[in-house]
Amino acid sequence: MALRIRPACLPDVPALEPLIAASARALGQGYYSATETEAAIEHVFGVDTELVDDGSYLVATRDGEIAGCGGWSRRTTLFGGDRYAGRASGLLDPALHPAKIRAFFVAPGAARQGVGAALLLACESAAAKAGFLATELMATLPGQPFYAAHGYRPDAAVVLDLGGIPVRFVPMRKQFSVTFLQQVG
Repeated sequence: MALRIRPACLPDVPALEPLIAASARALGQGYYSATETEAAIEHVFGVDTELVDDGSYLVATRDGEIAGCGGWSRRTTLFGGDRYAGRASGLLDPALHPAKIRAFFVAPGAARQGVGAALLLACESAAAKAGFLATELMATLPGQPFYAAHGYRPDAAVVLDLGGIPVRFVPMRKQFSVTFLQQVG
C-alpha cells in the first residue's frame, strides 16, 4: 500500500486522461454542475505533455495502479492541458516569478488518502530546489480547501468561458517559508 511518486512519461498519458475525467466528475460533485464539469474536461483539464517532457509532471502509484497525478512548471502557463488554447511555453525567472502548480487530479478511490498532499510536497520541493521562492496555481472549487490547508492564499475567483459555459476557478499563491527552503536546499 506504499505510495510511489515518479515522473510521468508519455506512455502514461492514455491512462491519465480518463483518471483526470473521472476525478473531475466524482470530486467536483456539489461544486460544479455536470455541464460545467464536462466543459472543463473538454476545454481545460488534461495532461500538458510539455510538463511530461520537462520531467515535472508526476504520477503517484499504489500497488502498481495510478492513484493521482500533478506537476509543477517553470513555464508561464498557469493551467490547462494540451487542448487549452491559452497555454504559453515561455520560461519563468525563479528570482522574479512563482513556479506553477499544475493539473492535480486524484483517482476517486484514492481521494483523501494523502495522495494529493504527497504530490504537492514533491512538486513544491522540486520547485524550491530549482530556485523558486513561491508557487501559484488555478484551483478548482473542490481543490480550493485542499490548497488552503497547505498554505495557499486565494485571490478573487475568476470565471472562464469554456465553450460558452462559465466556470469558476480560484487563483491561489504560496510563499515558501525560510524553514522550508532550508529543509529542501
